[in-house]
Amino acid sequence: MGFGLIIIGDEILSGKREDKHFAQVRGLMAARGLRLDWVNYLGDDRERLAGALAHSFASGDIVFSCGGIGGTPDDHTRQAAAAALGLPLVLHPQARELIVGRMAEVGQPLTPDRLSMGEFPEGAEIIPNPFNRIPGFSIRQHHFVPGFPVMAWPMLEWVLDHHYSRLFHGDERAERAMRVEGIAEGTLTPLMRAVEAEFSGIRVFSLPHMDPVRQVAYYIELGVKGPADQVEAAFIRLAEGVAALAARDTVPEERLRQS
Repeated sequence: MGFGLIIIGDEILSGKREDKHFAQVRGLMAARGLRLDWVNYLGDDRERLAGALAHSFASGDIVFSCGGIGGTPDDHTRQAAAAALGLPLVLHPQARELIVGRMAEVGQPLTPDRLSMGEFPEGAEIIPNPFNRIPGFSIRQHHFVPGFPVMAWPMLEWVLDHHYSRLFHGDERAERAMRVEGIAEGTLTPLMRAVEAEFSGIRVFSLPHMDPVRQVAYYIELGVKGPADQVEAAFIRLAEGVAALAARDTVPEERLRQS
């Protein structure tokens, strides 16, 4: 089981609006000892949304979806979720009460389009919206909120704290890295594979930093990440391997800088 994030809206893909959900959700989860496993950006296309949601429902992942749950013609997320599950859209009774109350509060007529914002796949539960009380919905570990950050972010925090607190800080992760100069990434690759094979829970990463003039890597950020109780030993093994490669290739020791 992983965590996924779906960000929906033509305006994101066209560049009219800049996505802020990814960074915010990543931060909300990191504060709780959780991490995202994948992110998917999708436009306002009902058929494509339904296909993507069918795949994510089948995955068993916990998924947060931002955008497209309103009542205008370019909002398709509620309908796509229902289609992906093979369920009808039904007016949720509590959502209806909240929408009726909100329209009365702001002096707006209760139109069918406004009521449609409370139509969710049958069996869904509501997600409270502290901004204007128009709710989102949850079904089968998928949680659907509006695209507006002022609404979406507190709603996602509520979902995390009310549904997944049992998972907080249950899989502590850590990361350590060093700066490597004078050794090509291809030379480091066998060492990286060896460390991953020796420490099954560890992933080794290599991030070359390029010299724009010479068009070569002028240093590599090389490190390990994974369960906190394995990182230190894996990092020591990686550092020893780098030192051995440096000695073999007669690279001066001062060109290896650990951080």
